[in-house]
Amino acid sequence: MKKNLGPLPAVCPMPVLMIGTYDENGKVDVMNAAWGQICDTDKIYISLSDDHKTVLNFLKTKAFTVGLADVDHLSEADWFGTVSGNDTEDKFERTGMHAVESEFVKAPVIEEFPLTMECELIRVLETDGVYAVMGKIVNVKAEESILNAEGKVDITKANLTLFDQFGNAYYRIGDKLANAWEVWAEKFG
Repeated sequence: MKKNLGPLPAVCPMPVLMIGTYDENGKVDVMNAAWGQICDTDKIYISLSDDHKTVLNFLKTKAFTVGLADVDHLSEADWFGTVSGNDTEDKFERTGMHAVESEFVKAPVIEEFPLTMECELIRVLETDGVYAVMGKIVNVKAEESILNAEGKVDITKANLTLFDQFGNAYYRIGDKLANAWEVWAEKFG
């Protein structure tokens, strides 16, 4: 029997998304966004409350990056989600991480995160103090060490983290179960 739990953010797990922007002085700002997802082959959607410094930054620059946090940098990713750039001026510097400017958009690529999407801001929908942000992915940058023999990203090599909003916990990506668009044949083929 199922139990009613009321309205909850029940899509689980979620990727741990590191949103990188520059402020008005060209200073790096990074935040951990718990809610976001791919919404087309070249678009990403992120949901952010309107009080984040990151929101002000990308509204000015019209650009941002989305790095995927890995297990090796989980402490830094959690820091970026806990500490506000509005209150802690040296938030990024205190992590000891490194950033370079994207070749494609006016936003920082955090070198330590193994996979980064470089995005142009294409749409913002504001509702009830929340911004629904859509970005066009103009490039994806990946560490060569996480690519397979065909040059595609191997998520098991990337050692990426996931966020569980039911338990407020981080997890590591697990075992491969099957190939998509093929597993049905075992049962229904």
